[in-house]
Formats: sequence, C-alpha cells, structure tokens
Amino acid sequence: MTPSYSKMPIAKSLPLVSSASESENQQNGNVPGGWQLVTKRVAEDELPTVSVIIPVRNEEEYIAQCLQSVVDQDYPKDLMEVLVVDGMSEDSSREIVSEIAGKFRFVTLLHNPKQVKAAALNKGIGESSGQLILPVDAHSFIDPDYISECVNALHQTDAANVGGVVLPIGTSFVQRAIGLGMSSFFGIGSVRFRDRENGFYTDTVSFGAYRREVFEKIGLYDEEAHYGEDDELNFRLIKSGSKIFLSPRIKSRYYPRSSFSGLWKQYYNFGYGKVRTIRKHGRPASFRHLVPPFFVLSVVGSLLLFAIHPMFWWLTTAICGGYVMSTIILSAKIGYEEGWKYLPALAVVFATLHFSYGIGLLNGLLNEISGFCLRQHCKDGKDVARK
Repeated sequence: MTPSYSKMPIAKSLPLVSSASESENQQNGNVPGGWQLVTKRVAEDELPTVSVIIPVRNEEEYIAQCLQSVVDQDYPKDLMEVLVVDGMSEDSSREIVSEIAGKFRFVTLLHNPKQVKAAALNKGIGESSGQLILPVDAHSFIDPDYISECVNALHQTDAANVGGVVLPIGTSFVQRAIGLGMSSFFGIGSVRFRDRENGFYTDTVSFGAYRREVFEKIGLYDEEAHYGEDDELNFRLIKSGSKIFLSPRIKSRYYPRSSFSGLWKQYYNFGYGKVRTIRKHGRPASFRHLVPPFFVLSVVGSLLLFAIHPMFWWLTTAICGGYVMSTIILSAKIGYEEGWKYLPALAVVFATLHFSYGIGLLNGLLNEISGFCLRQHCKDGKDVARK
C-alpha cells in the first residue's frame, strides 16, 4: 500500500532566502549556466528538519560507511532523522544497521517486504517527519557538510530539489576504471558525475534533497519503475513547473560496480527501465537517453548493409571506425591524466556503458510494442466473438 500523508506531521514550509539576487547572478554570468552560491549560512533558528532515507538490500560491504557518513554530518542531530529501509537483506546488512541504530537514537531500521527501491523510498517518506527528504544510496557516502550545503542551496535558489556531484571511487582496478569512465562525458553524458565550479539548474540530480511539499504536489516514487525511479520522479517535478539545482559544493562518493558484467547488467536495466518513463509520459525525460539506442541501431544497420553489399563499406567505416577512434582518443586522454594502465579497461567500460544501455532500451521498446500488439489482438478477438 502506498504510504499516506495523513500520518505525517504538518511541517512548516522551508523559507526561500536568496543571498544573491537574480539580477546579480545574471550580471555575473551565472544564470542559467552557472550560479555561484555564497558562503553565508542559514540562521540557526531557520534550519529545517531533515529526514535521510537509505534503501538497503544486501549491502553489507558498504552500508556501515554510508551510514557513518550520515551520522558524522555537521548538521544539528536534533534536526535529523535517519531511516534505513531494508528490503529483506539476506546478508548481515540488518545486523550492521541495528548495531549503529543502537548507538544513535535518530537512526531507525524499517523493513521493505516489496524489495523494490521505490517502495523503500515511499515507506521512508511515509514514516518521516522532516521538512526536507534526502534519499542516499547505500553504495555511497556523503561529505560531512552534505546536508548543510543542501540546506544552503535550497535557501539561495528557488529549486524544489538540490543535489551535487557524485565522485566515483573504487577499491579494485576494475572498479576504479569503471569510475573513471562514468566520470567522463563520453561515458554516460550526465552532469552528475562531473565536478564544476558553478552551480546550475538541470533536469535531474542524484541523492537530491527535496522539499516535503514536492511529494504532496506530484506524488511519491513510481513503484512500478524498478530502475531509474529518481529520474522519473524528477521528470514529473520538472513537468510540474518546479526546478532542480546542482551545486558543486554538495559532494558524495559512489562505489560503482566492481565487474564489467555487473556494469553491463546495471546499465542494461537502466535502459530497459527508461521505457516505462517513455510510455508513462509520452517522451523520455531527456533526449540524451535516446543517443545509445540510436547508436546501437546505427552500428547494427551499417554492418547489415555492408553484409548485403560491399558498397556500403564507407558507412560502416564512418560509424564503427569513428566510434573506435573516439574511444581510443578519450581513453588515452584519461589514461594520460590518471595512468596508462587504465587505457584498455576504459575502452571496455565505454563500450559496456553504451551498448548495454542502448540494447536494454531497445529490448524494452520491442517488448512494449509486442505487448501492445498482443493486447490489441486479444481485444479484436473479443470484439469479433461478441458479434
């Protein structure tokens, strides 16, 4: 059952206190491409209460560090609550959380029998009481001033959701290589894994801090969206007329997948999950999400044309050769900066990211089309039977 807001204490809306006027930011060249937040902090008597929600399932390797980073925030603890929502973990995740919760009264362990991340987030929201809702991934840990900087950004902008840059890290060679690939624009084409000097408005952020009224306005997370539930929620937020702001002062570290097969599965699922957003809203949250499937189609199409007739060699060479050259050049650039040992692994990372996501989205579209045709066929059959 979807959590009801009737159980929630009515929270006072977080005030908007802009420390830099829009005209000043325009003069500084910070709107809309970049917004320089000032260091002025929110007055202590205006600080909002914050509910941190951490969905967990079989995260024994990372949950202790993640939860400790939340506990170590410089934000007043009497204004914080931490809700860890466990999806029936089969490892020691619950025991680790229970041990930490026993030491800190503001940490609570909840259970998520649905074992779906969106359901965990919704349950956390339903049990929370904070003016701000801050989901945090168990695969990550946040900087000590993360919450403070989120509050600062919300007070200085008119955004309904603020987030920051995610810096991938790793404990193994492959995991570090995957992190470097994800940090590159060529890797996933997203701003969330790259550091910048100025803040700016964007279409989505990771681990964003939402004003509570956002969920009252646009609803909770879509529990049918098993992947990309945050992007879908942010899409609804943007469609409602609200804004999302990314501040480079808000920083977290993220452990990516530790194997190429794990990375393939993750981004295949991300691509597949985007189809639900397209079906639900009539278009993707961002048209950059369509680049990988179009790329996969162009590669497959050029190879098929070349197989049919050699005259199409130039098309195959242009598409496949261009991609290979781009991969080599950008892998070499990162290898030069981070170490040449990463060059071959980065080529594999880029190919895995692009092809897995593209194939996942295309497969999702094919399943959607076949499902529609099947439903239409059944409907036509019933109409004929009635006649």
